[in-house]
Amino acid sequence: MNTALLQSAANQARGLAMDAVHKCNSGHLGLPLGAADIGAVLFGESLVCDPADPLWLNRDRFILSAGHGSMFLYAWLHLSGYDLPMDQVAQFRALHSTTPGHPEFHETPGVESTTGPLGQGVGNAVGYALSGKMAAGKYNTAEHPIIDHHVIALAGDGCLQEGVARESVAFAAHSGLDNLILIFDSNDVTLDAMAKVTQSEDTHALFLALGWDVCTIDGHDLAAIHGALETAKRTHNGKPKLIIAKTVIGKGIPEVAGTAKGHGEGGAKFAEAAKQGLGLPADSPFYVSAEVSAYFAERKAAHAAAHAAWTAQFQAWSAANPALAAELAAARAHALTPEALLQAIPEYPLEGKSATRNCGGEILNHLAAAVPYLITGSADLFGSTKNYLKDGGDFSAANPTGRNIWFGIREHAMGAICNGIAYDGLFLPSGATFLVFADYCRPSIRLAALAKLPVTYIFTHDSVGVGEDGPTHQPVETVSALRLIPNLDVFRPADVEETAAAFAAAFSRPDGPTLLALSRQDLPILGFASAAARREGTLKGGYILVRETAPLEAIVISTGSEVQWALQGAQGHPGVRVVSLPCFERFDRQDPAYREAVLPADCSKRVAIEAGVSGLWWKYVGTHGKIIAIDRFGISAPGNTVFQELGITAAAVSQALA
Repeated sequence: MNTALLQSAANQARGLAMDAVHKCNSGHLGLPLGAADIGAVLFGESLVCDPADPLWLNRDRFILSAGHGSMFLYAWLHLSGYDLPMDQVAQFRALHSTTPGHPEFHETPGVESTTGPLGQGVGNAVGYALSGKMAAGKYNTAEHPIIDHHVIALAGDGCLQEGVARESVAFAAHSGLDNLILIFDSNDVTLDAMAKVTQSEDTHALFLALGWDVCTIDGHDLAAIHGALETAKRTHNGKPKLIIAKTVIGKGIPEVAGTAKGHGEGGAKFAEAAKQGLGLPADSPFYVSAEVSAYFAERKAAHAAAHAAWTAQFQAWSAANPALAAELAAARAHALTPEALLQAIPEYPLEGKSATRNCGGEILNHLAAAVPYLITGSADLFGSTKNYLKDGGDFSAANPTGRNIWFGIREHAMGAICNGIAYDGLFLPSGATFLVFADYCRPSIRLAALAKLPVTYIFTHDSVGVGEDGPTHQPVETVSALRLIPNLDVFRPADVEETAAAFAAAFSRPDGPTLLALSRQDLPILGFASAAARREGTLKGGYILVRETAPLEAIVISTGSEVQWALQGAQGHPGVRVVSLPCFERFDRQDPAYREAVLPADCSKRVAIEAGVSGLWWKYVGTHGKIIAIDRFGISAPGNTVFQELGITAAAVSQALA
């Protein structure tokens, strides 16, 4: 290891961060300066990657969990030779640059996940590591071990204080993810104050107790950093690795180094003197020496050669394992269509009843048989959410090919881990819990929507029909709150065929997450309409379930379990149309002609019924419409009694039409 060269690179990365933050007068200098030596060893020596191909299958994945320190990542991606030119580094935080304030997936080559909300990156890294273990178990052969990479995350005190990180690191140890390396940038500072104001735990002892390997090093000693990383990489003992790197926040700017003031942009005003202290030319902003550039050019060539050698092995594996190769290619392409998935789901009888959670479990198993890279998990609720894959096996350190993930009572981590799996792009993840606990998953759901990740949420017990469990478990506001998240498709299907289409839509969607809100109680099968009509209509988000038999006078609109009462309430009104609207978002994406055909503008008499808050329904019923809803919390009683008590009934629909 060329220690002198890497030390120069670390100081020049510090200079890039100072110049970028000073130029835009915004950003966070503390981590980019304090962790620069870690970056030098990672990107200059230890990280296996190919900047010319950021998505190389067997690359090491690096996640900056402490995403506020984004200039750390941008500086090292630029120096390493990724497609991040200096003019973009100089446009840090500027409009339409590829160096946004926090790292954004899809926007910057080499950025593995969208980070910023603290702790999420730790959960994402656990998801990446889980995906890597599953992929190695599924695709590696004795002759051709094509997957043996590591996942490395850099986190700070703020990340580790967040609950999502605590849940995730416990899951990682229990699951034997020894391909995971977490570097803790331990600088004893948080945003407001020194870390001792808000924490006093022994991180070393805590992680040891959880089942991690732990070492503590000087985070500015390049040899110590390198030694710790190499030891972590070559130790395969079933334990994830924590490297506690003691660093000085804002190192290089004496006026703020080691203090809470060093966290943000406060030190930027001292940049000129600081750069001189680091041996950088004051009159050359965004300076990188010829020697450092040449070193990383050599590293890039070495990475390309390693990638080429791996490609030869991959080609030999593909020739020897054509079925596995085809499956892997399909998983990475993610080119499923809802029509193709629906062919794997048999049509249901035209009569009877079924809770959509129950038929959802059957449907999921049909899809899993057709899509071998579909996986699922539950937050200690498989028995209630019904999403267990009967022939899938359980994931564990001893069985990495298991397709059922037991997350435990860790909803927040489940969301972040599913995001990490989706970022990796080798499996189609889904996670399950009760709908009311979506609030525990919401930050991860929001980030999945922002990053356009194909994650499916199978959330059951979708309404006051939960009954005796009472208002704590009755999600009256939850569906509407989730519908407010941009790019999240929320389905609330009314029967088995709508559920089939909702699952097919979810697992074929390539550009964002989908949430399925499923019932605990049995719902009638709407067999008077053909399975094809219900499936096709659901894929469009909404459709005419019952067409008027006289001139159109009114429209009743509903979702989920309340569709049955919309139908009953409309009986005896030949001029009334009943519309099932299982997914607002998909319906709103249909062309105007289709939406007008379903909800013609000249029919202003409209009634909506849903067992939840009323607010979002006004855009469909208009100012002259009526909404039968629940703008309060629920009550504890049998489900049917609760519906009656809160006025979610066929009689209420009939009265509204009168």
